[in-house]
Amino acid sequence: MNVAVTTQPKRKPSFGDWLKTLTFYELLVGMKATLTHLLNYKPITLQYPHEKRLLPDNYRGMLALLRYDDGTEKCVGCDLCEAACPSRVIRVVSGEVPGEPTKRYSKEYYMDMTRCLFCGLCVDACPVDALGMTREFEWAVYDKRQLHLNKQQLLAIGDRSFPVREKRLELQHPNVAFFNVTFKHLPQKEN
Repeated sequence: MNVAVTTQPKRKPSFGDWLKTLTFYELLVGMKATLTHLLNYKPITLQYPHEKRLLPDNYRGMLALLRYDDGTEKCVGCDLCEAACPSRVIRVVSGEVPGEPTKRYSKEYYMDMTRCLFCGLCVDACPVDALGMTREFEWAVYDKRQLHLNKQQLLAIGDRSFPVREKRLELQHPNVAFFNVTFKHLPQKEN
């Protein structure tokens, strides 16, 4: 099997090639962006405490517990946020409402924000939207024990970050009131 291989004759370097090699032309082309910035310098520094950076819409900051518009807590103590947390930051102690064994609430709620990954899995796992990610990021402290937050501190963060609250579930859906799930003063539905 004969294969004819054609070779091109070597090109003689021209004077322009020699001049580009001598003047480091490729290096100057590579430094063009640096030289442009050097000649047209405009500072982009923000004076931090006085000027704050605009945060993106999907920013995930400090976690907060939320309330309904009448001031009652949204958390029903289901412990799903505790189960969903990959770094085991959340600890919930739940209890039952006296006289109503089907209703639960969180007696105690703790978060260790020193270990939080700010992943948002706890917010996604909550069935009643009792947790929210705020836009707060300024949490520098001298003692890390100050970042072990309890229920009252988390509710205060939620009140500060989410001033607009939603109505209770039974007030949002008229069918719940019709079937007498929550309103005790309404008569029972006839069968």
